[in-house]
Amino acid sequence: MSDFGGQGGAGEAALTRGAALLNGDAPASCLLDGPLDPCAIVIFGASGDLTARKLIPALYNLFINQGLPEAFLVVGAARTAMGDEQFRDKMREALGRHQNLDEARWPEFARRLHYQELDYDQDDSYAALAQRLEYLCREQGVGGNRVFNLAIPPQLYATVARGLGRAGLAGEERGWARLVVEKPFGHDLASAEELDRAIAEAFQEHQVFRIDHYLAKETVQNVLLLRFANAIFEPLWNRNYVDHVIIMATETLGVEHRAGYYEKAGVLRDMFQNHMMQLLSLIAMEPPSRYGADRVRDEKTKVFRSLRPFPVDHVYDHLVLGQYGEGRIKGKPAPAYRAEPEVAGDSLSPTFALMRAFVDNWRWQGVPFYLVSGKRLQAKRTRMVIQFKEVPHSLFRETLGEHISANRLTLGVHPEEDITLTFQTKNPGARLCLRSVKMLFDYKQGHEGPLLDAYEKALLDCMLGDHMLFWRQDGIALTWSYLDPILRRCESCDQRAGRLHVYPAGSWGPPEAGRLLPAWPGAAQ
Repeated sequence: MSDFGGQGGAGEAALTRGAALLNGDAPASCLLDGPLDPCAIVIFGASGDLTARKLIPALYNLFINQGLPEAFLVVGAARTAMGDEQFRDKMREALGRHQNLDEARWPEFARRLHYQELDYDQDDSYAALAQRLEYLCREQGVGGNRVFNLAIPPQLYATVARGLGRAGLAGEERGWARLVVEKPFGHDLASAEELDRAIAEAFQEHQVFRIDHYLAKETVQNVLLLRFANAIFEPLWNRNYVDHVIIMATETLGVEHRAGYYEKAGVLRDMFQNHMMQLLSLIAMEPPSRYGADRVRDEKTKVFRSLRPFPVDHVYDHLVLGQYGEGRIKGKPAPAYRAEPEVAGDSLSPTFALMRAFVDNWRWQGVPFYLVSGKRLQAKRTRMVIQFKEVPHSLFRETLGEHISANRLTLGVHPEEDITLTFQTKNPGARLCLRSVKMLFDYKQGHEGPLLDAYEKALLDCMLGDHMLFWRQDGIALTWSYLDPILRRCESCDQRAGRLHVYPAGSWGPPEAGRLLPAWPGAAQ
């Protein structure tokens, strides 16, 4: 894979801390500027996988790193019959599975955990939850602030939002109330707008936090600082100097426990409408007038408005779709997608996509953006590659020939959290020979404080009331508007099966991807 390298106010405060780090005078802790408001965190779907695997570990890590309020409590709510002690034991077991448990701090955290059995369709259940919250918050001195996290199937989002509204839990008369919504935000534009209308019956836009954990990754957040806090990059960040941009997010995992959802969604809905579009907007956006959540999201919205309408009459000239077949991952056999549990034997759901998109504005006109994502690929990698144009003169033609490798800036998100600049230099010796070398910045180098994962950062920002890393509804509507015609064309085409290219698990995807992007490593297979 040689062309891709080797391996509100809270937002303003974050920029100040970031600037301090850049100048080498970092404060003792970049985690928080001051104490958080006391609050109750209510997790709907508390008996499910997301709570055990992501939310409780994130909250516990925040707790042991002084990233939670002095006064807080967590109430899990789900259909499963369970008591407080049972819930605590279940969460302790989950923490032990997913990380090294700090046994010394667990009892202090565990006494803040509570459980409320709840039927999502019954108003009586929300009334009982409201009563229990009132009692617990009064007993533990938490006050009236609430975070409601929807770790539930998407079809229940509207039901729970309405139930909270009818129970009076969405009001802000006695403190703030915030609703955390996980992706997917609808199945298409119509369903996304319907979901927004349902949520708006109870919650105002400033109360809604639509989480995209890709945005909360530290190296993704660093993109704006790299671009706008350094004079050496921004003057080159345009169509005059950039040949193309590659944004990739590949996985070695298959569909795992998400097959039921994935069969209906496929890779375009699962990754492109949300994660890939957010990464594109960070690379392509104009500098906001100031570093504030709405100013930044305004600029992202402008990018989405500038996306060139996809040429649906020639959709496969700009899109390659694939589905993984059987193969090997890290030396172990991996089944084909159609052999996965809950997947139809004749499924046409794509698990790989390479899309060529264009941003039609003054900065980016004519520059292709290649978005690539897939499952069961050779490596798990998330990165953004800025490929610059080749040098425009023939100074070295007689000694080096016509071609000199162009400069490349690679922003690594996973597993490498780094920034790499590739450029040309002379090889030692009498002859004039060039070689490509790399200038590397490791994001974690020199950092001694706590490192927050994506969910920890997102939950912290929600408690701070900072929308910087969350979707706004207009952005969701615009990205669905862009993607809907592509989905309709791909899913209704009579030749759909012939356009879905099977690739071996453990490869870099279908060789056909090289037709769109010759540098893609799967092209040589």
